[in-house]
Amino acid sequence: MTLEHASESSREAGWQALGMLYHNFFSGLILSLSSREGHDVVGDWSFNLFRRQHHEKFLSSFDKLGLTGLPHAVAAARYHFLSNRIGGVEVEYVEESETKAWIRFPHPRWIYMGTAICGIPDTVGQGYVRGWYGHNGVSLENPNLGFVCTSQDTHAGHGFSGYFMEYDHELSADERARFVDGEIMPQFDPDRAPTLDSNIWTKARLDKARRNYAMEYIRNGLTELIPMIGADRTCAVGNITAQLIGRQFYPGVMEILGLDSTDRSLSAFSRFMTAMAVAHDDEVVISHDGSGMTITQTGWRLTRGMADLSPVIFDVWNALWEGCLCAHDRMRRLAVVKRPAHAGDSVIWTIT
Repeated sequence: MTLEHASESSREAGWQALGMLYHNFFSGLILSLSSREGHDVVGDWSFNLFRRQHHEKFLSSFDKLGLTGLPHAVAAARYHFLSNRIGGVEVEYVEESETKAWIRFPHPRWIYMGTAICGIPDTVGQGYVRGWYGHNGVSLENPNLGFVCTSQDTHAGHGFSGYFMEYDHELSADERARFVDGEIMPQFDPDRAPTLDSNIWTKARLDKARRNYAMEYIRNGLTELIPMIGADRTCAVGNITAQLIGRQFYPGVMEILGLDSTDRSLSAFSRFMTAMAVAHDDEVVISHDGSGMTITQTGWRLTRGMADLSPVIFDVWNALWEGCLCAHDRMRRLAVVKRPAHAGDSVIWTIT
């Protein structure tokens, strides 16, 4: 089955379901790294991940978001406001002047699902502030531009907030991202905030973008983790996380898809795997053979555009579907018959 054969409503439901699954996978990975590898490791990983995301996304989106030519503090703040709105993240914006513009992410925070926020160390937020926000001036070739974090989301403060500021002097590396207390962002007025063009950013496009948003954190997160803790530890931590997320969120994904999570038949699981492949924009063919089933998926969208693909990425990703199958029917097993070598390759599973 391909995306073209799916109805508009089923496509949008698939994107929403897949986005939710990857989103929780990302929150779970942060918690797993924190508890299994330590606060310093997860903080360094957060820095590396968000620096990688910054290089991939920041400047390349300027024209698309209408930011070219704006004062740099304003452009930087608007970028985070608009891009996070596209990603489905609640965010606020206040432009105080051409050289000072605020953003605030109120609770509940998108990045930490549900009660997960209670287990997140401060090093994670400090890592992404330094990795992304503190690098905006460097990317814009403006040595006077920095970011001041005035509230961290893991504290009982005002969510995650701060402002981009263009100073009248060049900043040192340590001054590009600072943490201060006692400053509060002015009240947000939605009527004065920048907006997305609804003719361009339709509901369907936003659903698909939000799927991509969550997927990119997993793809880049695993890629950055391997050189930090090694392939074996990445596989071990990633595998247990993916397995648990698949088990925990399979019923919720089925509900979004409009499928019956109490139906334990192979046919029901084939409908789930078909919906997930289509939501990835991959093709899938499923054949039943006696008491088993073969799933052939062509394309592996999670890794699209990646070079030097580590086999660990597939091992961890595959564990997500193993977890889903366990939640569906704990007596069944998902076996890999063919592993993909690249993003456009095929993967073949059997269920026995």
